[in-house]
Amino acid sequence: MNKGPSPAAAWGLARSLLLYYAIPGRARGWRKLYAQFVSPGELCFDIGAHVGNRTGALLAVGARVIALEPQPLFISVLKKLYGRNPKLNILVKGAGAKPGSHEMLISTQAPTVSTLSSEWAGQVGKTLSFAKVDWDDKVKVEVTTLDLLIAEHELPVFCKIDVEGYELEVVLGLSQPIKTLSFEYVPAAMQIALACVDRLTELGDYRFNLIRSEYPRLDLPNWVDAQSIKAELAMIKQEARAGEVYAQLVKE
Repeated sequence: MNKGPSPAAAWGLARSLLLYYAIPGRARGWRKLYAQFVSPGELCFDIGAHVGNRTGALLAVGARVIALEPQPLFISVLKKLYGRNPKLNILVKGAGAKPGSHEMLISTQAPTVSTLSSEWAGQVGKTLSFAKVDWDDKVKVEVTTLDLLIAEHELPVFCKIDVEGYELEVVLGLSQPIKTLSFEYVPAAMQIALACVDRLTELGDYRFNLIRSEYPRLDLPNWVDAQSIKAELAMIKQEARAGEVYAQLVKE
């Protein structure tokens, strides 16, 4: 018999839903942003779909979406909110550098910071922003790679990566350029974002921009090269909120 989530897990889920869905205008902002990169019918990957606010924005602009999310609690939300949309394919998996099985650290009360990287948890857990986070559970999850997803489906025009400190591993599982990508940065572990920039420059001629915090608007007036975006990231204070780096292939 399915007893449902524990009270702590239910509270953590409710907190996540409020965080990502309750702010007025936020969903419209993500739709407007993604419409710059995606046309109706084109394929996108949402790696680390969580409660699906970005999946919903991509679907709203007409994209076909492959959404990866390894946490069963979030999978149930994704299915309830978007499961009837024929343009969505939900995969109960994580992504990394190599396929296989990997241990995920679960934060029951803050499930959006559950992570496949124990090193990242150890690093950010020492900071004030994560001082109250407790990774109190573990689960084995299936991990695939971007290369395998591309081989099975097709090359997406856009890929969003938000995997709590495992972003570099995801990017290392890619051996060809994707037109546009985004990946989360956490100021307390900025070396991961810097390494992602370096890796992407090995795959293609990219220009970069960024979003600060969860505000769906590109911060820089112009797209910049790798050294310039790394300089921008280096100036962000450790206590600042997480944001995203956007990478776009230069048009030939």
